[in-house]
Amino acid sequence: MAALLLKRLTLQTVKTENNCLRRCLGKYILHETLAARLPLGASVPRLSHLIHAKAFGTVADTQDERKKKRKSAPAFSNIGRKIHERVIHVLDEAGNDLGNMHRADVIRLMNERDLKLVKRDSGAEPPQYQLLTGTQIHKEQLRLRELEKAHPKPGPALTKELSFSSNIGQHDLDTKTKQIQQWIEKKYRVQITIKKGKNTEEPEHKMEEICNQILQTMPGIATFSSRPQAVRGGKAVMCVLRHLSKKEENAYRETQGTQKGDTLNTENRNNQESDVVHQ
Repeated sequence: MAALLLKRLTLQTVKTENNCLRRCLGKYILHETLAARLPLGASVPRLSHLIHAKAFGTVADTQDERKKKRKSAPAFSNIGRKIHERVIHVLDEAGNDLGNMHRADVIRLMNERDLKLVKRDSGAEPPQYQLLTGTQIHKEQLRLRELEKAHPKPGPALTKELSFSSNIGQHDLDTKTKQIQQWIEKKYRVQITIKKGKNTEEPEHKMEEICNQILQTMPGIATFSSRPQAVRGGKAVMCVLRHLSKKEENAYRETQGTQKGDTLNTENRNNQESDVVHQ
């Protein structure tokens, strides 16, 4: 067993030495070849420049790295002592204007008062920064997060697709309608394609009526983004449903409130008239 282990170690050592010799000889041959081809008086380039090709970064790579850093950096955070501008406009932790200051003076002030620096307005000339404590930065970050949650940025609406035949049974149609409503409530757009059934006796506008029937089950929630229209040479009808906007929701509520008010007024009038008749 020991002999076998010793044999393996010997073979491994020989392989390692051979690899080292190949590398050294390869570098020497490459160096000599370049020296022979270059004219007299020209300096031979370093092998490190030829071997480590990754050192020559492209402009695109540098730009991609910068973009990644920008995306990863939080919107409101301590920039440390990396102030790229020589002169900046500074506010202190109480919001007092300290005027334009050289970055060396700003760093000295940060050290003396144990403060951190955040960027307020990079578009100003000179750029505006503020000195804050760590607690102030944390509170401001929490405030900005709450604002983002309260007013989220609307992203691109995703579309769900659903297709079925006009011969669909009522139970299956109810199931699909529930699924559509769940998607609409999650702010998806829903593209519905209804294919013409094989039954030649069905009414001409049955596919369009099914689209309208589905929409009527979601009052105050959905509307047509694209009204029913014939596709595939008239063999199918397609429509797109979307969630109501805030403005449309408010208008719908106002309409419903007006209708309820009118109904109550009508009932009151009828009751008053009936009381007069009985008197």
